[in-house]
Amino acid sequence: MTKSPALRRLAAVAALLALAGAVALAFVALLPDVLLLIPGVVAALVAVAALWTALTTRGVVRWGAAALAVAGMAGVVALALAKDAVGPLIGAIILTLASGALADVALPDLPSRHGPRAAAPRRAVFFMNPKSGGGKVGRFGLIEKAEAAGARVILIEHGLDLIGAAEEAAAGGADLLGVAGGDGSQALVAGVAARHDIPFLVVPAGTRNHFALDLGLDREDPSKALDALTDGTERRIDLGLVGDRIFVNNVSFGAYAAIVSEEGYRDAKIRTALGRLPELVGSGASISGLVLRVPGEDPVSDAQVVLVSNNVYGFETGGGGTRERIDAGVLGVVSVRMGGGLDAAGLLLRGPSGLPGWRQVAATQAEVSGPDPTLPAGIDGESIDMPSPVVLKVLPAALRIRLPRHGLKRTGGTRRTALSAVPRLLAMAAGRPDPMGSAA
Repeated sequence: MTKSPALRRLAAVAALLALAGAVALAFVALLPDVLLLIPGVVAALVAVAALWTALTTRGVVRWGAAALAVAGMAGVVALALAKDAVGPLIGAIILTLASGALADVALPDLPSRHGPRAAAPRRAVFFMNPKSGGGKVGRFGLIEKAEAAGARVILIEHGLDLIGAAEEAAAGGADLLGVAGGDGSQALVAGVAARHDIPFLVVPAGTRNHFALDLGLDREDPSKALDALTDGTERRIDLGLVGDRIFVNNVSFGAYAAIVSEEGYRDAKIRTALGRLPELVGSGASISGLVLRVPGEDPVSDAQVVLVSNNVYGFETGGGGTRERIDAGVLGVVSVRMGGGLDAAGLLLRGPSGLPGWRQVAATQAEVSGPDPTLPAGIDGESIDMPSPVVLKVLPAALRIRLPRHGLKRTGGTRRTALSAVPRLLAMAAGRPDPMGSAA
C-alpha cells in the first residue's frame, strides 16, 4: 500500500524525536560518573581480547581466556548496575530501534534512481530451489506467483546441471532469467544471463542473500521481488570473475576458505570454526603462504585472510560489510593478519582499518597465489579448489539486473546508516523534497 505524504512526514518527525531521545538517554547513562565509565570501557576491551584468545588457542589457555572474557563482560554489567544505568541504556536501545522502524516508514522508495519502467518479459524462466532458506519457495508461494505472471519455473533438484539448464533456456528464447535460491545459484545463472545479455531477476529465497541485500530487495518477503515481472525497472551492474567462474559477492582465501572447505562445516559451522581457528589465526598459526598481487601496489605476503569482492565493501565507512554500489567497475581487495587479542580489541576501537595487517584497495584485477598447486577459495560462500595462482577480474556493467519499481529497502545497492538518513528525515519533517530523490 502506498504511504501518504502526511504519514511519511509524521513518521519522519517521530523517527527524529526517538533518535534524539535515545541520544539523551545514552548521555544520562554514561556521563554522571566518568570515573566508572573508564573502567567499563577497559573491561569491555579486556573481554574482547580474551574472547579472541579463547577462540584461537587450545587447552587450558582457551578455558582461562574464556573465563576472563566472561569476567570482563560481567564487569561491564556490574558497573552499569552500580550506576543505575541499565534502565536508561535499555531505553536508548528501544528508542534507537523505534527510530529505525519509523525511518523505514518515512523514507520513500526512489525508483527514479533505477530508470524507467521496463517492458514485461514474455518468456521468463525461473530456477527455484525448494529446499533453500528452509523452504522459502513453498512458504511464500513463489512458484504460483511466478507462473501467474506467465513465467516458466524449473526446480533446482539434485543432479540438475544449473548452468546447462540456463543455457538451454536462453537458447530457447527466454527473455528473462531468474533464480529463487542462495547466492551460489544466483551467480551461476547470472553468468549465463550476462553472456546472452538477458535481464536477470534475483529472488532472495536463500539463507543470507547478501547479493539481494546490496540490491535493496526485501529479504523478509522474497515474493516482493517477483513484482519486477509486471512492474519492474532495469539497470546494469558489475560481476566478478575468478578464473572462469562468475561471482556476485566475493571470493575469500585463507582462514575462512579453509573453514568452509571442511567436510563437516555445513552441519556444524560453529564447532568446525572453533576447531580450526587456533591453527589458522592463533599465535602459533603456521605461515599462510598467501601472496596477493594488485597492479600498482606492493605485494602482500602471508595474510591470514584475503577477500576480493565485486565492488568495495564499506568496512571503513560503517557499512557493516555491505556495498555502497555494485556498478563502480572495480574489485574491493582486502588483506588482513590478526596478531592476537590486542588486535581484536583494536578492531573494536578503530575498526578493521586500524589493524597493522589490514589493507583495502580498489582495483580492476588481483592475483592470489599459495604454496600449493591448488588454492582453496570460498566463492560466494561455496568451497572450490582452484589452480594457483588465481586471477580475479571485474566485468563492468556485465549484467542487466531487473528490480521491482517499488518496495526496495535501499536503492542502488546502497546501505544507508542511521546517521546518513538524518538529512533525509529532516527534509521530510520540514516538508521539503527528499535530497536523494533525484536520479543518480
